Amino acid sequence: MKIPDDIEANFILRNNTPVDDFLGLTPTEIHHLLYDTFGDKSPVQFRNDIDEKTLDQIPLFRIVEEYLKIIQRDKHIKLTPLGALPKKVMAELYDKRFLLEELVENGISKLWREEDSVSIRSARLTAELAGLVKKVSGKLTLTKTATKLLETNNRLQIFRQFFQAFTNKFLWSYNDGYPEQPIGQLGWAFSLIMLDKFGDQPKTVDFYAKKYLTAFPMFLKFFRPDYSTPEEQFYRCYGVRTFDRFFLWFGFVTVDKQKKYLDLETDKFKRTDLVKSIFKIDDQ
Repeated sequence: MKIPDDIEANFILRNNTPVDDFLGLTPTEIHHLLYDTFGDKSPVQFRNDIDEKTLDQIPLFRIVEEYLKIIQRDKHIKLTPLGALPKKVMAELYDKRFLLEELVENGISKLWREEDSVSIRSARLTAELAGLVKKVSGKLTLTKTATKLLETNNRLQIFRQFFQAFTNKFLWSYNDGYPEQPIGQLGWAFSLIMLDKFGDQPKTVDFYAKKYLTAFPMFLKFFRPDYSTPEEQFYRCYGVRTFDRFFLWFGFVTVDKQKKYLDLETDKFKRTDLVKSIFKIDDQ
């Protein structure tokens, strides 16, 4: 059945009309942003001129680079009986001090297990999802792709594969006790656009969480009144996933801590130059 021309025209007009709740993006642009983030029609693109200096400033990427080099050097890594990285490898990676754990740094806990460093564990799992590392019979080895990229020192391609796997394949909910819904992960590029647009001035997480919730209100239904309101739980979940374990891990923000420990309610975050060095963002 053919759709009447006037109805089709109305659909096209509506889908290409800027929406305030989407920061002026159109429904069509939001669709591409969510489901084809780096496609030709998406408002967010990798820059073609990402240089070595930029890559050097990305903490989680530096962790995965060193991790790949350890496997390259030792030929393989034998996992523990529980399927985790051995303590020796954890210590070698952590000693690079790319990302630090507050509990470890303050002497409350020690680096005994993979779970003691969420960032290293996330880098390890993402490397497998990115097709850089494979696991066979309890041993981790490099894939042919990773071997070739390391031999040719193609850091940019390693970064792209790793970043895309982290945002599209690795489940951010794996790292916390919040609902197993893609809160923060779905529309991560929308958060990036917000950071590009508003991040020149220090702001708390709530500023961004409220705008994200306005754009994606369906996520609120996954929280129930308990120790705090659904909105407060949502803000905390969004903050942990998007700011603590994404923006900070990739060096996209700096944080002005108000207390000894990271406090997503009071700490203020500001965009770094890495955002513009890595991405081309067309937010109109």
